[in-house]
Amino acid sequence: MKEKIKAIRENAIKQIEELKDLTKLNEMRIKYLGKKGELTALLRGMGGLTKEERPIIGSLVNELRDKLEEKIKEKEEELKNKELMAKLEKENIDITMPSKKIEIGSAHPITQIINEVEEIFLGMGYEIADGPEIEKTFYNFDQLNAPADHPSRDLQDTFYITDDIILRTQTSPVQARVMEKQKPPIKIICPGTVYRSDTVDATHSPVFHQIEGLVVDKNISMSDLKGTLEIFAKKCLGENTKIRFRPHHFPFTEPSAEADVSCFVCGGKGCRVCKNEGWIELLGCGMVHPNVLRNCNIDPKEYSGFAFGFGVERIAMAKFGIDDLRLLYENDVRFLKQF
Repeated sequence: MKEKIKAIRENAIKQIEELKDLTKLNEMRIKYLGKKGELTALLRGMGGLTKEERPIIGSLVNELRDKLEEKIKEKEEELKNKELMAKLEKENIDITMPSKKIEIGSAHPITQIINEVEEIFLGMGYEIADGPEIEKTFYNFDQLNAPADHPSRDLQDTFYITDDIILRTQTSPVQARVMEKQKPPIKIICPGTVYRSDTVDATHSPVFHQIEGLVVDKNISMSDLKGTLEIFAKKCLGENTKIRFRPHHFPFTEPSAEADVSCFVCGGKGCRVCKNEGWIELLGCGMVHPNVLRNCNIDPKEYSGFAFGFGVERIAMAKFGIDDLRLLYENDVRFLKQF
């Protein structure tokens, strides 16, 4: 039995020292120290020994177990260190090498315009209001003086989800919601995404962005509207910008107007941007229709107001000299880097 223990000791230590793989080392641990290993087999075979031999052999087996556990632990640490060093050598990083170029992006032209317009009107004491893009026809049309037979409610113009639920065609429903809940004075702008059943081309998109403004208070007049829009135009498009009104019709304002601004590229002389007209159509505006005030429980005899609205894309195209609306949505980095 002693010779067998000695032989196991010599073979096991030699095999452990020659190992170069952690998996093989674990197999070696199981072979000698496992429940069915060689040392366990020696202990089970001690039944055939005399009483005098058992403690001696048991002591030798336990001593060998301790020795093999120690050798296996040492080998395991050695192999792990070698593995770590090999990995570090393979993944060595030269900190003197230049890093990958990190490109810093910028805000999208549409976002730039929205942020700029918000800053201008916040500076004039306006608040920013928001509302749902999936809207009730009641707020999108009825509250804004557009009855059931109004052409803007046609299936060719509006995306209907149900007979009473649509994708909003304008941000004006936000104005109606605010007027319902808030008593004058009211001074808000409503930026957001709107949807219309338009075919995509150089000047149209079924999804675009609007910013609308609303002021309701006592003694509000058309001159207040023009003065506000002049300040906005000068801050947004340049100090030399002029503004003019042309008569128009909107169901929710009376009187209504289209507002044009002098071309900020040529100063009104005529160029490619303004199509040689000297003026660029900017937005629609007017005095809030008395019916709209009544619908929102505001007395038109006591209060008056003005409203205006414009497409963000139109401002972006005019300001940045973009001649095709689709460029704003194609996410071409070469195009977007210009802004």
